[in-house]
Amino acid sequence: MKVVVIGGTGLIGSKVVAGLVGQGHEAVAAAPSTGVNTLTGEGLAEALQGASVVVDVSNSPSFEDQAVLEFFRTSTANLLRAEAEAGVRHHVALSVVGTDRLQGSGYFRAKKAQEDLIKAAGTPWSVVHATQFFEFAKGLADGLTEGDTVRLPDAKIQPLVSDDVAAAVTRAALAAPVHGVVEVAGPDVFRLEEFIRIAFDAAHDPRKVVTDPHARYWGAELRDDTLLPGPDADLGEVRFTEWLMRQR
Repeated sequence: MKVVVIGGTGLIGSKVVAGLVGQGHEAVAAAPSTGVNTLTGEGLAEALQGASVVVDVSNSPSFEDQAVLEFFRTSTANLLRAEAEAGVRHHVALSVVGTDRLQGSGYFRAKKAQEDLIKAAGTPWSVVHATQFFEFAKGLADGLTEGDTVRLPDAKIQPLVSDDVAAAVTRAALAAPVHGVVEVAGPDVFRLEEFIRIAFDAAHDPRKVVTDPHARYWGAELRDDTLLPGPDADLGEVRFTEWLMRQR
């Protein structure tokens, strides 16, 4: 089976491509660097010829509110149009646990716009909602740093390793469309402050970590469970502390 992976050269996409190839499928890594640009439409028709499934794990190069909204709206619309013309039978997209609860954030408004376009299109679909990745702990902290202090909302998080995200996306691509959302998360729940503090201890990062009731998560206010998946989520097996030890 031919599967086209949009964003197939990135962190998750490259793992999805490898997983599909390892199971005997033809996987095409589609990205601007390989001649496929979903914003302009360049190379899309050619890449999608003969494809049964399209997986979209691409992300916006800019997180500025208008830029990220324009990226997901334009890219997704172009992709869905090309899929319809090519006769693609399944569209799989990677999104984020809690997207519909994070609409105070421009980024998550853009992700919801992406999901709405997918649901309204005629192509059968599946959306994988993942929690925060272990690999992005530092990036999350950097975005919430003031001086030498990281100010985090008072909320819980259930992060997972990118390998488990890619495995969930791969499973979705090879399964029948669910016309709904599948959630994937890590095995352990942390408070945000605890999650970042553990990452900093492992990296010998001297920044101070505090919980601030006024802090926001990418611009959105959080409740205690905003970032947590529902009870039916698929849980990975790799624990954060185990992963940090491997990085050493």
